[in-house]
Amino acid sequence: PSVMFGPEDQFFNKFAAMSLISPVLPLIGGGKTKFQPVYVSDVAKAVINALQCPEAKGKTFELGGPEIYSFKEIMQLIMAETYRKRLLVPIPFWVARVKSWFLSLLPKPPLTPDQVKLLRQDNVVDKKVKTFKDLGIAPTAAEIILPEYLYRFRPAGKWARKSNPSYEN
Repeated sequence: PSVMFGPEDQFFNKFAAMSLISPVLPLIGGGKTKFQPVYVSDVAKAVINALQCPEAKGKTFELGGPEIYSFKEIMQLIMAETYRKRLLVPIPFWVARVKSWFLSLLPKPPLTPDQVKLLRQDNVVDKKVKTFKDLGIAPTAAEIILPEYLYRFRPAGKWARKSNPSYEN
């Protein structure tokens, strides 16, 4: 699967948590890397469907959500869902690699050299492979699920209202 998301994910939650304490968010590699985030429940359904479908035996499926986003667009989506404004700062890959080496020495590193390496390549489904569609599943959009758990990063929590002028992007 592509980057998976859900209530305990280590992607959207990580950057939303960073937005609580930092006035800036990093755009590693300039934020151009493409992702196709996939909802963890959709992946679970795909596994079940594949196990129940004899035609799926021995086949490989690439699982990605319905939308492709750049890393920058994902950061913007996180800010929209958390009602926060943060400066997005492009960081070249080489700078991120050096920083990640030092950060990886921490007990819970916010960035590792392996993560920087993964960010160098787009993480999207190839158009010529078997996908959710072949398993009879319509993947769920991130915009539908993210509000269900990113609300905890909003300035006023679950009951925050986007119409409040102090949260406008």
